[in-house]
Amino acid sequence: MGIVEHWVYFSCNLFEWEASDRIRRRWMRLPTMDCNECFMCSDKESLAVSTELLVFGKEIDTHVVYKYSILTNSCSLGSKTHTPRYLFGSASLGVLAIVAGGCGPSGNILSSAELYNSKTGTWVTLPDMHKRRKMCEENNNELTCGEVYDLETGSWTEIPNMFPALTGGQDAPATAKAPPLLAVVKNELYAAYYEEQEVRKYDKGRNVWVRLGGLPERAGSMNGRGLTFRACGDQLIVIAGPQVSYEGMIELNSWVPDENPTQWNLIGGKRSGGFVYNCAMMGC
Repeated sequence: MGIVEHWVYFSCNLFEWEASDRIRRRWMRLPTMDCNECFMCSDKESLAVSTELLVFGKEIDTHVVYKYSILTNSCSLGSKTHTPRYLFGSASLGVLAIVAGGCGPSGNILSSAELYNSKTGTWVTLPDMHKRRKMCEENNNELTCGEVYDLETGSWTEIPNMFPALTGGQDAPATAKAPPLLAVVKNELYAAYYEEQEVRKYDKGRNVWVRLGGLPERAGSMNGRGLTFRACGDQLIVIAGPQVSYEGMIELNSWVPDENPTQWNLIGGKRSGGFVYNCAMMGC
């Protein structure tokens, strides 16, 4: 009783999802989602909340959500957000998840946000953020401010100059850059700076990022894409795979953040012929 198991879900193939049980060091292939090729080939977002994996995408002219349940080991259609969106930010805590910002069906950048309750399977509209946000942009202008939502007061607070402008490669257009790779462990915020290949911790009091150490040796990416940085209980997890579509290795590395320099431990790996397209972390 009271034991939390963590599963790592990721997709390296447009038509497949796999899960890794890092404790038992075993892999599992999820049931195939009963969706059309339009959904599989569209840009997708994913998040895990409680015992569910939610995958957001588009089928021809409508946005849909597919849900995988670890309790039944089955996939089904999930509840759609009130406002269709993609390229949004998300976070989950227990049975609750929040999606915020992103792009609407016509490409308009959103400031709206919604809260999902996995117990009821319903979405509730939250107050709008102060800024419209897509990845780390507002109307193609890079944003350096952050926002935090308070569940108790039901309000957003803007944090000026929270995140410096991304470099993402000198020749990389803004659309090629990955959004900030962030994770929260024990109420502390961490970021993977993929260009500098390092991990930093956010100092709330001083509004600055403090360098802690490097990323795993093989944590390469294409301007941050294909690299996953997630929290898993009291650990940070980095997942990296082939940067192009040919045979290579998916590697899972973990580190418990403390006062010491980063020391990554290889906790799993498997051969894969694909890029890491989507990833989510489930704790249940």
